[in-house]
Amino acid sequence: MNDPFSILRQARVTEKATMLREQNKYIFDVDPRATKIDVKRSVEKAFGKKVLKVNLYNVQSKTKWNRIGRPGKTPRIKRAIVQLYPGEKIDITV
Repeated sequence: MNDPFSILRQARVTEKATMLREQNKYIFDVDPRATKIDVKRSVEKAFGKKVLKVNLYNVQSKTKWNRIGRPGKTPRIKRAIVQLYPGEKIDITV
């Protein structure tokens, strides 16, 4: 897992993520095997910013019904909330 973009899948652009940016926090979907240290190194290498803190959490899969009428599951996702040092910013646009 040396490539930072193999760990950081995508940045979340949601209402919650936008509110957290005011606190200098950013939300990313990450590889399910990634650790806090992997995420920290990836953000620092990809964006060139200093990371203060990383929190990880798992989003469990949900049961959904498909159009044939059979139950299926959505994929399980791991997310990271990355807090940068004061004065650091990441420009994430849609």
